[in-house]
Amino acid sequence: MPAHRQASLDELGRPLSDLTFVVVDLETTGTSAATSEITEIGAVRVRGGEVLAEMSTLVRPSAGIPPMVSVITGITDAMVATAPAEAEVVPTFLEFARGAVLVAHNAPFDLGFLRAAAQRCGYPPPAWEHLDTLRIARRLVSRDEAPDCRLASLARLFRSSTEPCHRALADARATVDVLHGLFERLGNAGVRTLEELHEYSARVSPAQRRKRYLADGLPTGPGVYIFRDADGRALYVGTSRSVRSRVRTYFTASEPRTRMAEMVALAERVDAIGCAHALEAEVRELRLIAEHKPPYNRRSRFPERTVYLKLTDEPFPRLSRVRAARDEATYLGPFASTRGADDAADALLAAVPLRQCTGRLSPRARRPACALADLGRCGAPCDGREDVAAYARHVAAARAAITGDPGPVIAASTRRIDRLAGERRYEEAAVHRDRMVSFVRAAARGQRLAALTRIPQLVAAAPTAQAGWDLAVVRHGRLVSAANVAPGIDPRPWVDAAVASAETVRPQPGPAPCASVEETERIARWLAGSGVRLVRLDGEWSWPAAGASRDALRYAELHRSPDSPEQAPGRRAEGERPRR
Repeated sequence: MPAHRQASLDELGRPLSDLTFVVVDLETTGTSAATSEITEIGAVRVRGGEVLAEMSTLVRPSAGIPPMVSVITGITDAMVATAPAEAEVVPTFLEFARGAVLVAHNAPFDLGFLRAAAQRCGYPPPAWEHLDTLRIARRLVSRDEAPDCRLASLARLFRSSTEPCHRALADARATVDVLHGLFERLGNAGVRTLEELHEYSARVSPAQRRKRYLADGLPTGPGVYIFRDADGRALYVGTSRSVRSRVRTYFTASEPRTRMAEMVALAERVDAIGCAHALEAEVRELRLIAEHKPPYNRRSRFPERTVYLKLTDEPFPRLSRVRAARDEATYLGPFASTRGADDAADALLAAVPLRQCTGRLSPRARRPACALADLGRCGAPCDGREDVAAYARHVAAARAAITGDPGPVIAASTRRIDRLAGERRYEEAAVHRDRMVSFVRAAARGQRLAALTRIPQLVAAAPTAQAGWDLAVVRHGRLVSAANVAPGIDPRPWVDAAVASAETVRPQPGPAPCASVEETERIARWLAGSGVRLVRLDGEWSWPAAGASRDALRYAELHRSPDSPEQAPGRRAEGERPRR
């Protein structure tokens, strides 16, 4: 069922012409808000280019005004002797600025003093939305037009009717004229709303900015967006909690990734798919990237390139590096690279004497043993020293280390590391350490995947910031249905509807029976999130208490390999889910 959602003002965009601005300027006894005080406040309230009201007052500080400050501003101790105190002025200004966007030239300075004064008067620190004319001018005004971006220079450039003179109201009036001059330039650049102004960068080319209309009509909630060229080919797939706002930034904000500017230049349209919540958007993004393989996406384009180590199904099994995992054999992984797979294989073979020859062996055939047999690293089933039953003990040990406790592999690696370190062969010791970590992480990853993919159906709910619920139905590690329940509504009928409308899946053999590994891992991280509740569960969700996740946490601080998931393995799930 589609979730109806009213767009917020931030997502729709607030036109600059409809907003009320309070342009403020302060004179102070010094430059630090922590040790100095306000001596004068000047403010002008404007909207749509018209002045609505003005406020100006001197403020009596608790200490004298430094002589140098008096020289600059012209404000003396005698002038402020009968002025109202800070505690009288601050409430008046807060009321004057209510509901408006504050504007100042070098806004951090003025806002810092205003916040400090409000706190001293017992008010909570105001969280004003604000604009800084200094910062905007640095984006719009070139050195050929003005030598610098000081208020006096900008006032001359924009022909202000008031000359700045270090008095608060005069400077505020001059800042109003500068603000309107900057707005005129922004309008010529296509910036019409406050959101576009916050995102604006002069480094965006005019051609790129002209394409901002491609964001019109896109969903304002979570979803997936697809940039397409003139032939309809997918160029880039992305996701956002507010699709329209995110797509708009490609045309108004400076993008540090050069390939994104190239992509926008080629784009002719943007398609979007609205989603119930962020998890559904992330999953759809992964599926679309894997399907279309957009040239400007770097990650998740080739899920089929993952690598597994397979314990082969034959009389004398061995480890085989494979791309596809489509049967009921035991698999270690997946790995993002063959190097990671080889490192994990070396760690396992150092602990378990599986054969390393690649040919298929028959119990009735005999052939000479290799050097590994003489080194004690293989039982030599090839020449008959081990029969099928004896060799099966090694296979069972390897399978137990992959699917359960990796302790034997860790113990064997640790002994070798300690011996090498004792001989001061530290580089070799580090190599064996990295192999061990590669095995442990791969085993933990596989065990977590297996725990989720063997569940026929799982229904979970995550609380939203608005006191509603995000629902997800997962079958064999695949997201098959998603819904969003609005606040104050009984979620149980929505759960029934989500289950009834869920996609039917037929699990295939292998570690990822219904979805890509990355999709299942995204779902697992969402399920381990704060506040997520299991609503329905067919079967059990558990992994070995002495499994690899426990040991993966121990090595989480070591360098990350390309095969490591984004989050340390099982960091949150370890403490929240029952384990066998």
